[in-house]
Amino acid sequence: DGCISLNNINVTPNNLTYSSIDGVLYSKDGTKLLRFPPGSEKNTFQVPDSVTSIGYEAFRGCTSLTEVTIPNSVTSIGGEAFRGCTSLTEVTVPDSVTSIGDEAFIGCASLTKITIPNSVTSIGDGAFWGCESLTDLTIPNSVTSIGYMAFCRCTSLAKVTISNSVTSIEDAAFMDCTSLTEITIPNSVTSIGGGAFQGCESLTKVTIPDSVTSIDCFAFIPFPETIIAVPNSYAWNYYSHVKGIKVVAPDKE
Repeated sequence: DGCISLNNINVTPNNLTYSSIDGVLYSKDGTKLLRFPPGSEKNTFQVPDSVTSIGYEAFRGCTSLTEVTIPNSVTSIGGEAFRGCTSLTEVTVPDSVTSIGDEAFIGCASLTKITIPNSVTSIGDGAFWGCESLTDLTIPNSVTSIGYMAFCRCTSLAKVTISNSVTSIEDAAFMDCTSLTEITIPNSVTSIGGGAFQGCESLTKVTIPDSVTSIDCFAFIPFPETIIAVPNSYAWNYYSHVKGIKVVAPDKE
């Protein structure tokens, strides 16, 4: 940890636990990528087809990497796998991946595009925290929950499409996403956590369906100008008494 100048990891063939290919550390059978040397000057990297999982902190601090290609053999991306890969601009997650670990892409400040496939069911806590260049995001139909601080401080995020499969948006999920202007919560969501959209200073309009039965008092700070909600729904009754918020029915907006 912290060996930022390390540019090669070599393992002798008779080692019983580990193996290496071109200076990259793997499990003995080659199914788990354990560590890409952070001091490598490579700009691009193709994960071998033998790999089924990308381990914890596998690419952490690899600041030279701009592109990583992940094959269909990979089913999981571990926690903090790409943490601090500040030059990484684009990642395509293959259809084989079912989970994106906690803080998997935290601090990838140059990441402008991430494709999340329909196979992913969970987006971990802080998975894309601080991805300041991310502008557009689609949450696929397979995802049921958006984790704590999952997209916190994605300050350029202007558009988010949340699918009807999502049932919960956890605390601070989109905190400090200052470019968001409008949000439509799908009718599958039943709860919106504390600080979920806190610090979204450009947010002017939020549509909340009648499926939502729990809204933390700090979910939207500052408050948006307009809340669109079904009359007598939880959101309607919750925000009708809040000074400074205009609450309107969907057919009256």
